[in-house]
Amino acid sequence: MRRTSTSLRVSSKIDRLSADSAFVVLARAQALEARGMNVVHLEIGEPCFDTPLNIREAGRQAIADGMTRYCNSQGLVALREEIAREVLRTRGVRVAPERIIVGSGAKPLIFFALLALLDDGDEAIYPAPLFPVFQSAIGFAGARAVPVRLQESLDFRFDLDELRARVTPETRLIVLNSPHNPTGGVLSSDDVEQVAQLAVERDILVLSDEIYDHMYYEEPPASIMSIDGLDERTVLVTGFSKTYAMTGWRLGYAVVPEWLVSPIVRLINSSVSCTPQFVQMAGLEALSGPQSDSMEMMRALKERRDLMVEGLNAIPGMSCRVPHGAFYAFPNVSALGMSSAALASMLLDDGGVAVLPGTAFGPEGEGYLRLCFSTSTEQIREALVRTRRIASRLYGA
Repeated sequence: MRRTSTSLRVSSKIDRLSADSAFVVLARAQALEARGMNVVHLEIGEPCFDTPLNIREAGRQAIADGMTRYCNSQGLVALREEIAREVLRTRGVRVAPERIIVGSGAKPLIFFALLALLDDGDEAIYPAPLFPVFQSAIGFAGARAVPVRLQESLDFRFDLDELRARVTPETRLIVLNSPHNPTGGVLSSDDVEQVAQLAVERDILVLSDEIYDHMYYEEPPASIMSIDGLDERTVLVTGFSKTYAMTGWRLGYAVVPEWLVSPIVRLINSSVSCTPQFVQMAGLEALSGPQSDSMEMMRALKERRDLMVEGLNAIPGMSCRVPHGAFYAFPNVSALGMSSAALASMLLDDGGVAVLPGTAFGPEGEGYLRLCFSTSTEQIREALVRTRRIASRLYGA
């Protein structure tokens, strides 16, 4: 008789991690396409534009020049120096290149920062709904994730009184994400000032996810790092994926206090070793080269945002706030009488429209859908027609 080994098991820590629902929905949509269904893809959060030619050429040239070997785990000095200039240009803050860490995308840098900062028993406050990596990483570190709901009536910003009420003696960290995924909300300057004041008063650190920092439609979003004294208690994480349509290049960076550099670099060194040199050289060109492609992308995205929001608000049972940043619409669909997950499944299976339920970003997303409008105007129009057909059937029932 064969005995079952008790060692053949997965660590319980893995249960603290959640999968990225966008890729789960993508897989389902692709399976339907393989059977002949035409699907409009609004589920994956990435620009539908190509990486600008000058950036691609810089990466190609770096490969031709032999920049394919290991390098400094913290990142190339030349890129970190250019990032320091970028932070000065955009946030008005002088930071030494020694405080900058380059990583294989913003997501692992968020994960590594949270692992380096949080211990068992700590609490970390995050805006809800929010990008799932935050809840996963906070729980994986053994800390407690404390959500503060973003209010639709405030264009998906904090109720600051509720935020203050959630702070306890165990609160170690406040997470910010502005512009915000999945809602497109943007914190006001006053919001950021008040969070900064709270952080100083209660001796709390801040992790500010600013991956959509260049993707805004009115005024540039306020960064908490710009506030006097906050750069020493702020971890700023951003990257190249959205602004420069470089999602597959996997390139991000963090600006951290000096005492946090070594722990995060050790995590990089112990996991991925380093970020490929040729990818970093493409990033250097992205920051230092012409910005016209990114500006044109934002002009196109504003037109698509307006088309999407106007169309959603014309569908029975749906209402949608105008997102001020990123490239997501987050309509309220609670009037349709179905759970977000059931409605998202119906839209895909019956309508051929792939979207994410709001609950992909936590339970606070119930009653909402997330639609990425970084696709062609033709696809947006087709998605609206198909969505109206499904919603009208439900709303009239």
